[in-house]
Amino acid sequence: MEFQVVHKSGSGRARCGRIATQHGAFETPVFMPVGTQGSVKALSPDDLKEVGVKILLANTYHLYLRPGHEIVRKMGGLHRFMGWDGPILTDSGGYQIYSLAKLRTLSDEGAVFQSHLDGSRHFVGPKEAVAIQQALGADIIMAFDECAPFPADYEYVRNSVRLTSRWAAECLRFKEENAQALFGIVQGGTYSDLREQSAADIVAMGFDGYALGGLSVGEDRETRERVVGETVPFLPENKPVYLMGVGKPEDILAAVASGVDMFDCVLPTRNARNGSLFTGNGPLNIKNACYADDDGPIDENCGCYTCSRFSRAYLRHLFMAKELLAYRLNTIHNLQYFMNFMKKIRETIGEGRFEEYRKDYCSQLADPEEERRG
Repeated sequence: MEFQVVHKSGSGRARCGRIATQHGAFETPVFMPVGTQGSVKALSPDDLKEVGVKILLANTYHLYLRPGHEIVRKMGGLHRFMGWDGPILTDSGGYQIYSLAKLRTLSDEGAVFQSHLDGSRHFVGPKEAVAIQQALGADIIMAFDECAPFPADYEYVRNSVRLTSRWAAECLRFKEENAQALFGIVQGGTYSDLREQSAADIVAMGFDGYALGGLSVGEDRETRERVVGETVPFLPENKPVYLMGVGKPEDILAAVASGVDMFDCVLPTRNARNGSLFTGNGPLNIKNACYADDDGPIDENCGCYTCSRFSRAYLRHLFMAKELLAYRLNTIHNLQYFMNFMKKIRETIGEGRFEEYRKDYCSQLADPEEERRG
């Protein structure tokens, strides 16, 4: 993997870059749709390419449990298995072990956990996490980490940082010499000194990129922005920075302003399946009765397949009738919105207008309560 910073904001840390991998290159800041089980729900690879997606995220924990990483390896790797020839990033599974496992026990060696599918017991440590991701064949893989809950007391988070650093070193030791890039993850909860310590530990090991983990787990926006703003300066400027699990547009803007390059979140796809659609004027709830005879598109400024072909009235009909097509059309629109949004961020950084764009965007967001009343 190669990373190049191509433009920096005149004032602040926002920047544009380019990441090249063995399956293609993409520009940053970038948003990665989540294909948890090797599929972005309701969409085909061609759909994703049509809206401008360049890189996907797939989940190690889920693919390890089903269908199994050895089956994916046997099928030629994740790219061939899911029919996607662009870059893929896999997370380590640490967050899912924290959030989904019925029971888990941590030790210096790794985590013993019960599957959320059938209750079967499994062990994953840094060696296993790397081996699974190597079998999947992703372009960018993540070090195994321990995600502390929120809130968590200082001693718990300090031990989380210790485990994450120990496991990160083991991941580097077990990783094979191949074209995969390995990112280290910075933990530390909301404690400034622990974030600094974790960043120092992980950076000293020399990873290909760095991720901020343990956020978007229940903390308020102000706290998250503080943690991101404090932590990014401890990371090397010549390596990409990835904020895990953050996806609201206004949160992405704040993180870009702090120097973050990569994002992922289920927000646009999950919201689409729930009938919540992104527009330039704020969220639109397609379930609302006022759209029953509305002949306009979701967003008149959007040129996606959905907006260019179908009315709000039709989309509401599909959704209320629980037609499967509703999920596909809504997801196409929401992902197109996010791709356009990230493109606009890159453009305004390059033109020296990012902060102006950020302020204008946030000031124009409609009141969600007003939308619900509609």
